Amino acid sequence: MKRKRGERRIWPAILSRLGVIGSGILKGGLFLGVITVVSICFLSLYHYLLSSPYMRLEHVEMSGADPKMRDELIQACGLDDGQGLLSLHLYELKRKMESHPWIRAVKLERRFPHTLVVEVEKQIPAALARMDDLYYVNQWGEIFKRISESDDMDFPVITGLSTDDVQVREELRQAIHVVKVLAPEKGPWSVSELGEIHVRKNGAISLYFNEIKAEVTFMWNELADKMDGLKKVAEHLNQSGKIDLVTRINLNYMDGAVVSFKNG
Repeated sequence: MKRKRGERRIWPAILSRLGVIGSGILKGGLFLGVITVVSICFLSLYHYLLSSPYMRLEHVEMSGADPKMRDELIQACGLDDGQGLLSLHLYELKRKMESHPWIRAVKLERRFPHTLVVEVEKQIPAALARMDDLYYVNQWGEIFKRISESDDMDFPVITGLSTDDVQVREELRQAIHVVKVLAPEKGPWSVSELGEIHVRKNGAISLYFNEIKAEVTFMWNELADKMDGLKKVAEHLNQSGKIDLVTRINLNYMDGAVVSFKNG
């Protein structure tokens, strides 16, 4: 039986198409094989470096921390076990270190082949905050630690704080701004002579100093502009012998201050 001419043309085309497909599959298989081998090599090298003695942690260079804090951080993070430098999880180490109550921030860097560099930013108290208990407040107005019996409490106390978290942050920021304004002052107006910072409504603040037994009231952002006026009023009252009779010096006036005295 004779085949038709069309059938004779179909088979070579099919065989050619199958050859192309087979060649593509072979090339794809070779490519995947190469990728697999390379990946296995990289993984093997990575696992080797994780445990290699040539990449083992031997030194911790730490700045910004005293010896006691350094020992606490190394012990808390287990950095004295000689683990591989590559195997260290820097994010987890950062989290553990920053959980220390006296640390505000930490920067970590691997310095190959054997060193971990740690830069510590310590918390520096600027004031105390009276809330449900006493807390340290840093120079950014952030509460960072509850006061314990052994802690230094020789700082001005911020009182009158709101119970709303958002409002408290703003009030603390305003109070710390006042502390910064008074930082260059000496004598009776210095921070060391400031006993209490009382936060009032609408941005008003009252200060209570150790030597001057009078409430000094002003808007939180106006103290810098009114310090000279406050000193002149206090000097006048001192020279007139009335300073001990003063109960309040209100600076919230355009033309000066209003002074209140004890009855009698």
